Parts: sequence; structure tokens; C-alpha cells
Amino acid sequence: MRDPFFFGYGSLVNKRTHDYLDAHKAEVKGWRRAWRRSPLRAVSYLTAVPAPDDTALGLIAGVPGGDWAALDQRERAYQRHDATSDISHAAGRKLDVAIYAIADGHHHPPTDDNPLLLSYIDVVVQGYLSEFGHEGVQHFFETTEGWHAPVLNDRAAPVYSRHQVLSAEEKALVDEGISRLSARVIAL
Repeated sequence: MRDPFFFGYGSLVNKRTHDYLDAHKAEVKGWRRAWRRSPLRAVSYLTAVPAPDDTALGLIAGVPGGDWAALDQRERAYQRHDATSDISHAAGRKLDVAIYAIADGHHHPPTDDNPLLLSYIDVVVQGYLSEFGHEGVQHFFETTEGWHAPVLNDRAAPVYSRHQVLSAEEKALVDEGISRLSARVIAL
């Protein structure tokens, strides 16, 4: 039996946030990253939304033995969708791949009352930088919708449970991307 894979497009791109070792760079077609609010969370998180003409870079990783329990718990606000035919990868073999997305009708564009967490953005950008370099970081910022929501600066006291320590260069890269998008940063 082959291990199934998941496609990560946010924090799962950052290998420091998980223990899934059989990981490879990938691209998904027909999906777009978006910041969304949900009744399940007070802040906005990334989700994948169907977008026939779009693509997103990310990471696929194997789920050993098809044991989805830990990953489903981590991604409990999302539903798993088959994305096998939407994924391009360099793993060198045919794979079954799932993507997590908040269920249709259970998410909405963010508002001022549902900010984005800077500590979460930090984790995502750190992952894209590690996997795809500066071009990957730029791709993340340019192909993600919902940057009109305020960004809560929680770096000094991270709210995001999987926050990571960033280098000065990584912080500058995040800050530059947010500034380039004219996103509003608000104090915690």
C-alpha cells in the first residue's frame, strides 16, 4: 500500500511545524490561497479556494500508513479534498494527494474583527523561503487574497501555536512583503 500525501500551502510548507519527512516541492492547479475567517476561530487563517485559472506553490508530504488522525486534528477546521489530479510534483512516482480547505459556506473574507496573525505569516514565509527562495516568498504574497485585513503584530507574544524563531533577514522579508501590499499592521 502506498502512503497517501497531503498538499500544504501555508504553515505546512514550513517543515519545522511537522514531522512528515517524505516531503517534496509541488504545485496545485485550480486552487488559490486566501485569508478567511471562520466561526471556529477568532482570527483569519489561510485556506484553499477553488480557482480554475490559478496555481499555488506548496509542499506535498507523505502520511505514513495512511494514518490521518494527527494531521486531521491539526487541520480540524478544514475538510480533506482529493487533489490528486490537480498536483504537479517531482516525487518521481504516482501519488494520491489531498488538500485541506475550509468547507464551502463555512468561511468568509476577513474583517477588521478577524485579523491575520503576524506570527502565522512569519511561519508561512519562513517555509516558502526555505523551500522556494525569495521567488517563492514573492509568489506567496502575490497569489494570496485577503490582505485587506489588518495584521496583528504578535511577534513579541506569539498567538500562533506553531510560531517559529525567525532570523533578522526572515523578519525583514515578511515586513517588506506586508509593506509592499500596503497591509495594515496593528498592535497586539
